[in-house]
Order: sequence, then structure tokens, then C-alpha cells
Amino acid sequence: MPVWEWALDIVGLCLLLALLYGIALIFRRRFIARHGGTFELSYRVRTDHPGRGWLLGIGRYSGQSLEWFRIFSLSPRPKRVWARDLLEYAGRRAPAGTEEVSLYDGHVVASCHYDGDPLEIAMSEASLTGFQSWLESGPPGTDWNRR
Repeated sequence: MPVWEWALDIVGLCLLLALLYGIALIFRRRFIARHGGTFELSYRVRTDHPGRGWLLGIGRYSGQSLEWFRIFSLSPRPKRVWARDLLEYAGRRAPAGTEEVSLYDGHVVASCHYDGDPLEIAMSEASLTGFQSWLESGPPGTDWNRR
């Protein structure tokens, strides 16, 4: 078998694997969104360099927690989970510098604190309104003076 046939087989296999990966991502997104409450949510992992460290993802409200899934992962489990009672909204700002390229178009950065530690997430204006409503509509016994 000539070398060019081997190369053609390898290219065909790579294209098939890329197609299967794309289909798996679509099914995973549908699986995550089956109960509703999902939205585009980016999470800033590293804060040592200004404007860098953002990962694109999907957010989902699940009872008393906000779950974050990486967008290009095949795992059905969330990568991060934030409990509502430990999450505090501190403010919002527009993306600056390289953040404009790193984030989805039209997203704003929400500055929060999770259990006392700083946390930055980015979402659309409409999702931010929903996020603030979700935080304020805590269960009975919530300390409203904390927010």
C-alpha cells in the first residue's frame, strides 16, 4: 500500500473523529439543558494577568447552586459548583482590553465573592438580571442584610 493511501486513511479518520466529537458536544449540550435554566457563562480561572484566564462555558441553575460546565468538554458533570448562600454579587463592569476578544459578544463581567474569595464570571445582560434575581430569591431564613 503506497504512502499516500496511508495518509489519506489517516486524514479520513481524523475528519471522522472531529465529526463525532462535534456530534457528542451537541448531545451533551442537549443533555445539560434538558431541565432548562442554562445560559452562556464564562468563568475567570486565573487573575494574575489582567484580562486573561477566561474559560467559556455553560451555566445552569440547579436548586440552591449554580453549576458551570466547560463548553468543549464531554463530561456531563459540572466543572465548578457555587452554592447560593456563599455567593455574593459585588458589581458589574464592561470587558476591558483582551477580555473583549476572550468573551462572548455582548457579555458583561460580574464581580462576586464566593465564601470570601473574589470570583469573576461573565454573562449577557439578560442573564445577569436573572442571576441577580436568583441570588435575591433565596430560601426562607436567608440573611438579607448580607447582600
